[in-house]
Amino acid sequence: MRLSTRPILRRVALTGAALLAATAAVPQASAAAPDDRTAAGGGLSAVIRYTENGVPHILARDYAHLGFGTGWAQAADQVCVLADGFVTVSGERSRWFGADAAPDFSLSSATKNLSSDLYFKGVRESGTVEKLLATPAPAGPTEDLEELMRGWAAGYNAWLAQNKITDPACKGAGWVRPVTTVDVAARGFAVSVLGGQGRGIDGITAARPPGTAGSPTGPTTLPQGADPAAAAEAAREFFDTGRYDMGSNAVAFAGSTTASGRGLLLGNPHYPWHGGRRFWQFQQTIPGELNVSGASLLGTAVVNIGFNEKVAWSHTVATGTPVNLHQLALDPADPTAYLVDGTPERMTRRTVTVPVAGGAPVTRTQWWTRYGPVVSDLGPGLPLPWTAQTAYALNDPNAANLRGSDTALAMGKARSVAGVQDALRRTQGLPWVNTVAADSAGGTLFTQTQVLPRITDELVARCSTPMGRATYPASGLAVLDGSRGDCAIGSDPDAVQPGVFGPGKAPTLRDAPYVENSNDSAWLANADRPLTGYERIWGNVATPRSPRTRGAVEDVSAMAAKGRLTVADLQKQQFANRVPAGDLAAADAAKACSALPGGTATASDGGAVDVSAACGVLASWDRTTDSTSRGALLFDRFWRKLTASTPAKDLWLVPFSAADPVRTPRTLDQAAPGIGRALADTVAELKAAGIALDAPLGEHQFVVRGGRKLPVGGGTEALGVWNKIEAPWNAAAGGYAEVAHGSSHIQAVGWDGGRCPVARTLLTYSQSSNPGSPYYADQTRLYSEERWVTARFCERDILTSPKLRVALVRERR
Repeated sequence: MRLSTRPILRRVALTGAALLAATAAVPQASAAAPDDRTAAGGGLSAVIRYTENGVPHILARDYAHLGFGTGWAQAADQVCVLADGFVTVSGERSRWFGADAAPDFSLSSATKNLSSDLYFKGVRESGTVEKLLATPAPAGPTEDLEELMRGWAAGYNAWLAQNKITDPACKGAGWVRPVTTVDVAARGFAVSVLGGQGRGIDGITAARPPGTAGSPTGPTTLPQGADPAAAAEAAREFFDTGRYDMGSNAVAFAGSTTASGRGLLLGNPHYPWHGGRRFWQFQQTIPGELNVSGASLLGTAVVNIGFNEKVAWSHTVATGTPVNLHQLALDPADPTAYLVDGTPERMTRRTVTVPVAGGAPVTRTQWWTRYGPVVSDLGPGLPLPWTAQTAYALNDPNAANLRGSDTALAMGKARSVAGVQDALRRTQGLPWVNTVAADSAGGTLFTQTQVLPRITDELVARCSTPMGRATYPASGLAVLDGSRGDCAIGSDPDAVQPGVFGPGKAPTLRDAPYVENSNDSAWLANADRPLTGYERIWGNVATPRSPRTRGAVEDVSAMAAKGRLTVADLQKQQFANRVPAGDLAAADAAKACSALPGGTATASDGGAVDVSAACGVLASWDRTTDSTSRGALLFDRFWRKLTASTPAKDLWLVPFSAADPVRTPRTLDQAAPGIGRALADTVAELKAAGIALDAPLGEHQFVVRGGRKLPVGGGTEALGVWNKIEAPWNAAAGGYAEVAHGSSHIQAVGWDGGRCPVARTLLTYSQSSNPGSPYYADQTRLYSEERWVTARFCERDILTSPKLRVALVRERR
């Protein structure tokens, strides 16, 4: 006998309608009201319908109320992580946590709290964010976004005022405080410059004129005298997306390849599992205006990646180099003045004082030019010393970009991939990602529409310094002659801000059978339709692809060729856990192992190690990183050691060919001298840790939640696994005992002709960071078991959830 859901549905629907009516009855705030009001007087409210896994579906009358519900719900799940981030963008980490402690790197690459504070406090004291907020759209944020941010701040504050914090990470902490719209925007600013000024904070705050404490001494001109090859390699490593703790895969399939004739999208972002760069899952609805589901980065008031009734999209970290350097010719009489066409310009001093826990405040001066801040290095491998003759300024156009959330908001309203492309064209807010999208009509889109300095190959040829001539081909990092006015960066007519490329120059591919990106350049978004002709700053062409890109292109092109694809095929691809590096090298490594005289090899310490048992394990390994796979851990540790010590040119018998980029290089050279050493080191390492060579991967790649050990499948960047997982090796704790970053908010989305999208999602690290929350580890257990969440998007699906909980949240007046 079937139980009718109609009475239940009707009661819940009426309850939701009544709550929405109550929300709508709350008068809108006056436009003249201050932006930073807190919970006491705004009168904002929202309806939040919670379904399985604590996913909130936020229903509101307008953008301010929607922001209120979003801020409230985020605070309920992530208040401590959010509060920690607001300490960062306020420049107060040293005050609360000490100057020498390290931030969590979620909002910058600063290595110490002091350098983080010096930068972010300087941003606040200079009014940078306020100026961007005051900039009219489209160069500045839209009114809708400002209302969302105002509402988000009010919702966060209302939650703080009406609830007790139970998360031990910040329970009773003095650094948890109400926030303002400017605080929310400052967090958005930090995300925008994450790949630019945010990566150069240590160098920005350490830059000193010659003759002052901490400055270089003597007449050194290292970049001119340094080895160009070393500078090129340092720049390549600094901007190598494979080394980031953010990555991603995304693929869209056209209707010609699917069972329904409609599009499919699989998004698999690789982001940190801990700290302030986590995703948070939710749905936002303003009836008749907006209805979008997906995930946002914490502290963001919009859906960053997600889907609606007609279109789905995801992002991948792009290869575009978001900054450039200008080499300054200094005034011989004053190292804080620089010459442009022979005329001196004085640098701007930004003197910042940071309070420090248990010590005296620290005061430092930063130096800014027409091009941006003076910087002393871009990582330890690329020093940029400030001498009596020369200094270097960092140009980051995303320091004038507060439009990223407007882009996300516009994409959430799009009805097709053409609409997504139009949203990108109008808002131009994405700082460091590509976009991959599919729609219900069967369309696909790949585009690298991101904010990049307008560095053309012609400009580089005409204006590069000697260092720039080495770094630009290797990494896209241009170093321009800042002493020449004719070397200024130009503007495109379709760009919304000066000095950046317009969207018409972005590498873009529409309506291919598939489009895919795994953090290499746009070149092989579709291997049958290579993208070329773009400036080097966007990325390279005709160069070796990463193992992950090669494996992904092999997989998705085969899927497209097979056809009749469904969302279930996307789910299988996510957890296939195929190891491209294993397919290329495991059999040959096993043969090289078997050929070792006496079954022994010499380790790095010179000792002889019996590796004979490893040969059979490698030969019988199933070439996956499933948690039950035996041999995966052995190959993983071996392959990391081999590729770290042996150049690629010495590993492969068939070298890379641009004419066959997915299948080359290949055929492991069994005589490569590093193979025996890597085998010996790996066997010795595992034996010392008491780990069997054929141990199932999940016994030694796992996380512990609530005292329960959860095995984790997936593999590393070095292995090329789609389901990427990166974890620090800790033999004493049992191997890879905690995931650092990797697969995060996964979504598999399609359409079957019905009214609702067909969507399966998974937030690998779960919705809440609070160990006392029921949503702290529930989706992590699902991820461990390779199970999915069926997304509830349409009203009927939301209101019939067996876990439905409806709340009306409002400010207290």
